[in-house]
Amino acid sequence: MNWAGNVAFTAPTLIRPGSADQLRATVARSAKVRVLGTGHSFNTVADSPGALISLDDLPHEIEIDSARSVVEVSANVRYAELGPHLAASGFALENLASLPHITVAGATATGTHGSGNRNGSLSTAVTGLRLVTGDGDVATIPAGDVNGAGVSLGALGVTTHLTLRLVPSFTVRQWVYDRLPRAELTADFDAIFASAYSVSAFTTWRDPGVIDQLWLKQRTDEAGGNEPAPATWRGARLADGQRHPVPGMPVEYTNTQHGAEGPWHDRLPHFRAEFTPSAGDEIQSEYLLPRDAAVAALASLDDLAPRIAELLLVSEIRTIAADELWLSPAYGRDTVGIHFTWRKNQPAVTRLLPEIEERFAPFGPRPHWGKYFTLPLSKARDAYPRIADFTRLADTYDPAGKFRNDFLTGILEA
Repeated sequence: MNWAGNVAFTAPTLIRPGSADQLRATVARSAKVRVLGTGHSFNTVADSPGALISLDDLPHEIEIDSARSVVEVSANVRYAELGPHLAASGFALENLASLPHITVAGATATGTHGSGNRNGSLSTAVTGLRLVTGDGDVATIPAGDVNGAGVSLGALGVTTHLTLRLVPSFTVRQWVYDRLPRAELTADFDAIFASAYSVSAFTTWRDPGVIDQLWLKQRTDEAGGNEPAPATWRGARLADGQRHPVPGMPVEYTNTQHGAEGPWHDRLPHFRAEFTPSAGDEIQSEYLLPRDAAVAALASLDDLAPRIAELLLVSEIRTIAADELWLSPAYGRDTVGIHFTWRKNQPAVTRLLPEIEERFAPFGPRPHWGKYFTLPLSKARDAYPRIADFTRLADTYDPAGKFRNDFLTGILEA
């Protein structure tokens, strides 16, 4: 099963190699192969008709090159492990996702992101990759292919190591506001999402007039980063205590708020690494849209709000900077992500999602590759101008199709 328990993997075997040689031999002798990371996906992107491989038992490797400001990490390293290691050496990643529990390889392969108008997805930090190809050989992705391989969905081989670009370490203060008037978001979306280094807006869709929570994460080395937060801002009230975005969940699961300064790796994620993330018993969907369509896209769902609220735990709105990664949901356009954390009622969610996707259709939605969606894979494919180039790249590194499953076949061979 995946992390949420809504996907049962059909692979007949799960193999956990303990060395690089065992991994290469396993890949070479297997007819079909996929790699399972932390299982934090909500569709069948990781499923395999043959061998399913976990890299958890391989050595966890983190090697910082201070002169080049890069780090090489093994694919099984999680951000919760990587962050403190980098900070201790004076380095940071530009951004992190809301969960620190996910692996570097799994997150970057699916275009996972955090938030911030100026911040690209986690994949934009990738400057190099090493992988095991279908015949068991080791290949290094050349610099010229990184835009194609940075978001790969595992279609090229088993990624074993990634090189990530680093920046100097920094600290962050995090503030939460309650009940931002929806009219403020509609009137000044761009300014609100430009008001901090990382901004997240959470709504349950129960009250059409408000955004339930607004999370502002401000770097202390940037203008305004050390100023006290006003008691009210744009009609919202400064939270009087720690908040969890999902109503009713323990606030102890979330990283420190109230403007307490902390290291980047302990403030940019929403959730603490030592606790089970989010609600667990859930289904997640997310659609990435052009940022300039954010207000119209949200308004297009207003008539569905009661049905969304009935099935929803919480919805998060975030922004992501444009990038040049061929299969990135932010390829070629500044992006807004509209995320839904659903109660685990898959039949009801499956009935509702086509209506949401229909509302989003005029805006060119790109579903998050690791989330649950009902949009036909052929339509998801059509949203990517470089899909033909990526297919050729996949054919180059995996000519036998060893790493393809039904999910990838639906994208690459539509």
